[in-house]
Amino acid sequence: MSMFALRFSALTLALMAMPALHAADAPKSAFEWDLRVRSEMVNDDGFARDADATTARLRAGLRLAPAAGWTVLLEGGGVAGFGNYNSGANGKTQYPLVMDPTGAELNQAWIGWKNAQGGVSLGRQRILLDNQRWVGNVGWRQNEQTFDAFAAQWKPVKDLTLSYYWLDKVHRSAGDKALNRLARERRLDTHLVNVAWKRGRQQWIGYAYLHDDRDVASASSATYGLRWAGAVAADGQGFGWSAEYARQTDHARNPARFSVNYWLLEPTWTQGKTTFRAGWEHLGSNGVVALQTPLATLHAFNGWDDQFLATPAKGLEDRYFGVGGKFGSGKAAGKLNWAVTWHDYRADVGGLHYGSEWNASLGFPLPGGLNGMLKVADYRADHLSRDNTKLWLQVEWKGNRALAQ
Repeated sequence: MSMFALRFSALTLALMAMPALHAADAPKSAFEWDLRVRSEMVNDDGFARDADATTARLRAGLRLAPAAGWTVLLEGGGVAGFGNYNSGANGKTQYPLVMDPTGAELNQAWIGWKNAQGGVSLGRQRILLDNQRWVGNVGWRQNEQTFDAFAAQWKPVKDLTLSYYWLDKVHRSAGDKALNRLARERRLDTHLVNVAWKRGRQQWIGYAYLHDDRDVASASSATYGLRWAGAVAADGQGFGWSAEYARQTDHARNPARFSVNYWLLEPTWTQGKTTFRAGWEHLGSNGVVALQTPLATLHAFNGWDDQFLATPAKGLEDRYFGVGGKFGSGKAAGKLNWAVTWHDYRADVGGLHYGSEWNASLGFPLPGGLNGMLKVADYRADHLSRDNTKLWLQVEWKGNRALAQ
């Protein structure tokens, strides 16, 4: 940790040298909370028994504004649960996995400064980069993924944002009681550079992610890529797109030697309140080593059944089609949202058909500022894993209350 202490000292000196914001721009101190209760049921053909988990997560913290431009966040989280399921920490391996272990942890603790031209932060924090394909917080799980990190953003001109992150440690969503020690946290020396330029209704993002896993050398990689997204019409109607290409190679102490490709093509069409999308996501392989995204919010990609949290050695081709939108009338106008998606999964090398999957969700408001969600994933195996169905029912309440200053 000596390197972390050195960088902390350097950052502190840099922060002291920065000009303060005008007092009118100072954020307000507040108490924040996020309470989420969820029932998850899993029917996995590889187990004689189904999993049935009911969990409740309370995340609460204080966001303090000690001076203009400065923010301090202290946040903890706790998960309670009951039912028959393997949480990764309770030893109930006769049941399918529902990775929401019980326990309490420090979730975030950071100090930061910012103004209109940029800012910096240091400490345990949530990091969400772009669509979270490479770095995210795994927000679907009750215990989120956070990082001990230094972060800096700079906007030299209006439409250009330069971001840099140094990651010292990742606290993984499996929690600090996971039976697998490496599933709890990893020591890192990871550097992330992200450059985003927006012009009109289009955005270009270039990135270099140099990931050095100090605990698992074979997880280290260097990824360089470019993402392009946009829409034709200003009101969001009609044609839109996302396109991305990246190259991933071995890095740091990784004993393997590889160079593999990633690409994504996703055209969309929006008509009224409904959006149709088709996609082709490619996670390449050389036949032995496949492209991996170990810091990503993986649940958001390649199906909600989570069959591909690690890319198979032969790679992955995910071709999908989805439709979703909003509906409702009266006070609920536009507050109900729905989505249905179909995935077809194949290997990059050899063309083996892994399986296919249906996903569907319905989100709806509830009295008292609560939000509900019903969600289902159904995976039909061909040459990978087993048939598997998951069903979720969730209620969430989040908010904040200003503190007297």
